[in-house]
Amino acid sequence: MVDEHSSDESDSDFDRPQLQGTLHKWTNYIHGWQDRYIVLKNGTLSYYKSEHESGYGCRGAISLAKATIKPHEFDECRFDVSVNDCVWYLRADSVESRQQWIDALELCKGESGYGTGSENSLKRHGSTVSLQSTTFSTASSNSFKKSTRNLREKLAEMETFKDILCNQIDKLQQYFDKCAENENYNCNGAKTSPKIKDEKAVVDFRGEALTFRATTAGLLDTLAHCIELVSQREEAWRKRLEKECDRRRHTENIARSYFDQLQKVRNAHPGPDLEEGPHSVIGDDEFYDAVESGLDKIEEEQELRGRILSGMAVPVTPPPTSPMVQHHLTAEVDAVVKQQVAMARLGVGECGTGWQLFAEDGEMRMYRREQEVDGMVVDPLKAVHTVKGITGHEVCHYFFSPQYRYDWETTLEHMNVVETISEDTLVFYQLHKRIWPASQRDVVFWSHIRHLPNDQDRDGPHIWTVVNQSTEHPEYPGCSGKTVRIYLTVCLLCQTIVNPPKDGAPISRNDISCKITYCSVVNPGGWAPASVLRAVYKREYPKFLKRFTAYVINQSKNKPIMF
Repeated sequence: MVDEHSSDESDSDFDRPQLQGTLHKWTNYIHGWQDRYIVLKNGTLSYYKSEHESGYGCRGAISLAKATIKPHEFDECRFDVSVNDCVWYLRADSVESRQQWIDALELCKGESGYGTGSENSLKRHGSTVSLQSTTFSTASSNSFKKSTRNLREKLAEMETFKDILCNQIDKLQQYFDKCAENENYNCNGAKTSPKIKDEKAVVDFRGEALTFRATTAGLLDTLAHCIELVSQREEAWRKRLEKECDRRRHTENIARSYFDQLQKVRNAHPGPDLEEGPHSVIGDDEFYDAVESGLDKIEEEQELRGRILSGMAVPVTPPPTSPMVQHHLTAEVDAVVKQQVAMARLGVGECGTGWQLFAEDGEMRMYRREQEVDGMVVDPLKAVHTVKGITGHEVCHYFFSPQYRYDWETTLEHMNVVETISEDTLVFYQLHKRIWPASQRDVVFWSHIRHLPNDQDRDGPHIWTVVNQSTEHPEYPGCSGKTVRIYLTVCLLCQTIVNPPKDGAPISRNDISCKITYCSVVNPGGWAPASVLRAVYKREYPKFLKRFTAYVINQSKNKPIMF
């Protein structure tokens, strides 16, 4: 029974993390230290963005078998874990927490059989600073030990002198009291010594006076000695404080010099490790962490902006649709729109399209096909979503109209309409915010909104579409050197579904819904890790559709229905 229990207990201990908690992990020079959930288990150190997301898979892992655990030389809360060229820079919230992690990592490494005797025998200290402080404090304690003992002895002597003086004062007071009772004067009017008959009351006044004087002198000498000892101790503490301040200033100067040199090197030689590129030495996990942090920050700023602008909606005016005037893009627009609408209407499993489901949230389904062009990920994406309370015309209207674009396009830094081909076809230029370590992106595209009639049923479903397609414009040439040009093809196809009330009442927003089909092919124009781009797609596209449809619902809820 005991053996089975101990065996089961050991097995459960093997599966249970040996240590877990939140540490600060260095991501990059822009975002610095980020909180990450670290787990030590079965000889492997893994990290997640947070404890809540630990069930979705780790962001990275290091085997401790041949790892090097190194406390930082100056930062008492930091330690580094490295395997070959892979280094994790970690910081704990306290020196004790850091030491707990280091001990656990060293123990786990030693149990793996790779720890050497010299490594295991090393005594870990917080930093060089703490070593110096320990050495100095030891010498100081030895130097102060004698002075502390002398001071205590002198204080004890003063206590003894105080008791003696109190007794002598009592005796002298008795003598003076007797003098007052038997007061006699000689013939010259001088006070004479009293004649005291009680032998017990006889006091040797001269002897008591001499003793009182000697006791007082001893007390004063001892007090002077105490003052001298206190002064010496104060001087020693002052010198120690000066040395500590000098040491701290020296350490700060070394650190400042180091970071100044590092900044000069970074400015003079930016290198591939600080920018995107096929030769970048930034790991995929750090690249993704940086991009994800940048997107989170942009989304927070957008939410704050939305709260500030709440209640300040621009009046909705449906964009008039009129035939396009003669333009060199006229034929291209018409051909691309027909092609994209036909592709959007194809089912997921039709014509061997090869769509793969990669995200699912309620009624929303996200599909993709893995595709690369010249080493760059350009995966076609397709989303199918149904939203209640809005029409396809309203969705396409807010997606097409430039006056609303800043409200729902969170990564947009600058946008302007380059050219108005017709009332339903515009040419846009958009500059997007930079998300380090990726370069800043821009794009030039035409956008066209169209109502698609149903040939079979004159009063059939209300279908609207918006198609965006990259194009060229002489005022905004690509490859300017400052930005990377994006190339895209986007189709938003929206069908309004109406369920009229049975009692013949007017149609309300509770009776309508919109089936949205969103297709896009985006060429990022520059290099980024394929795994990072696909992870960003999986994270951002569902969030984008939910954010945009929520925006349309909020803008339309108190306005007449647009069919």
